[in-house]
Amino acid sequence: MNIPLRHQIGDATSQHPGLSGTRARNHQQRRPLVQDRLPLRVVEPLEEFLCAAAFPRPRRRVVGQGGLGAVLVHRDSTLGLPTDTARCSIRGDRGWGVPGYIGGVNWRQIKRIIRRLLLAVFGVQLATAVTLLVIDSRRKKDRAPVVFPKSDPVPVRAGASDITVYTYGQDLYIDMLKAIDNASDRIYFETFIWKNDPIGRAFKRAFIRAANRGVAVYVVFDEFANLVVPRPFFRFPPSIHVKHHPLLVGGWGFWHPRNSGRNHRKLMVVDGRTAFTGGYNIGSLYATDWRDTHVRVTGEAVGELENAFVDYWNLWGNRRHPELEDPRQRTWDSPIRVHRNVPRQLIYPIRYMYLDAIDRAQARVWLTHAYLIPDDDLLGVLIGAAQRGVDVRIIVPERSNHIVADWVSRGYYRGLLEGGVRLFLYQGAMVHAKTAVIDDQWSTVGTANLDRLSLIGNYEINLEVTDHEMAEKMAEVFRLDLTNCRELTLDEWGQRPIMVKFSEAILKPFSPFL
Repeated sequence: MNIPLRHQIGDATSQHPGLSGTRARNHQQRRPLVQDRLPLRVVEPLEEFLCAAAFPRPRRRVVGQGGLGAVLVHRDSTLGLPTDTARCSIRGDRGWGVPGYIGGVNWRQIKRIIRRLLLAVFGVQLATAVTLLVIDSRRKKDRAPVVFPKSDPVPVRAGASDITVYTYGQDLYIDMLKAIDNASDRIYFETFIWKNDPIGRAFKRAFIRAANRGVAVYVVFDEFANLVVPRPFFRFPPSIHVKHHPLLVGGWGFWHPRNSGRNHRKLMVVDGRTAFTGGYNIGSLYATDWRDTHVRVTGEAVGELENAFVDYWNLWGNRRHPELEDPRQRTWDSPIRVHRNVPRQLIYPIRYMYLDAIDRAQARVWLTHAYLIPDDDLLGVLIGAAQRGVDVRIIVPERSNHIVADWVSRGYYRGLLEGGVRLFLYQGAMVHAKTAVIDDQWSTVGTANLDRLSLIGNYEINLEVTDHEMAEKMAEVFRLDLTNCRELTLDEWGQRPIMVKFSEAILKPFSPFL
């Protein structure tokens, strides 16, 4: 549609009194008058008319006329913003164009706005996380003495193996140190955190004593988890073989999934006859103040746990440390299976183990986990089990040792509660267990949390036990833990203050990184 030039000039002069005299004559002669060096833009009159209703009009100044009746405008020098017509199709008869405008859209401006919004959101997230960490540090200083129920470590039979369940760190450490002192051939030890405190030093001295009497001692710890531990603590005699899982792997290729992940495993195998694994790290805090779960295994299943250590050691081999021989004491028909997440090989079976077991559940799914940050698939099978009548219960700490993880986890509570899952908050102590019992036949104890880092990120190890007696033992432990919990209801959860809800929503995007 072509609009007569006289109508264009009439409209322009009526709206802009300054367009009279010389300037009007310039318009009639179609000669653009450049008043200054501000960037010029070409705006079609029809397009200006069509855009007027859709966009507010910032202040502008018409300075001349281009070819085919196009009016020249420049960026508002006061507001620093493009005119309304700049958001429409911009073109001219002489190929004039504006960088960043494609299809009539100012993509540069949009990108700038999006970038500022993302930075603002990230700033709010960071401020929220820092505030929570400050609150948490003060809370830990005022921590009250810890008291919680615990069960005695009594072994149960599972196939050709015996499994002893520990729920109190002091009981566990006594038996682990005793096993080290009784070792005669070899000790394989692997941990995530190893503190330089009375318990940590007791383990170090025990390893040195074993090496001095001729026992082959192999030790692995994670470097990142122990950054705050003084380096001299990890200096051992040459007779002890020590590997630390490196802080960065693969040089500049550290970002690749094969080079990712911390060594989050806790495992000790002595003489190929006794093995320990579970959630306990090594430190005095965990001996008395944390509620965790660990197991001691004797019998034929030890070979599987020993093989797990040997495979990791040889996977990260180097010339300073000898390769270990694969154990031969392994079977096909044991009710105890060992699942290992190995990022170097992109193998993550523990996640599928949980998905498959929960999907099979007919009567109960009882989980105890320190950090509950499930992905969509786990969320789906848990809610699906509850909606088909399965008794789905999850014990989590009311306050864990990672306050940001707590708040991220809470972003999933409403969906779980609405789906029929029952949540129980453990009181007065940090529950760090990673366990499950399903129906009266299946149970697991290990190192993997229900979060992304454990299930598709870290080196982890879990026992899967298909045995009625072991399932009943784990159900007994779960019932005992329930006596120290309070149930969270949907009504209570919905009455949280608005700022709490806002903080949870702000932090939920961090879930893929936890």
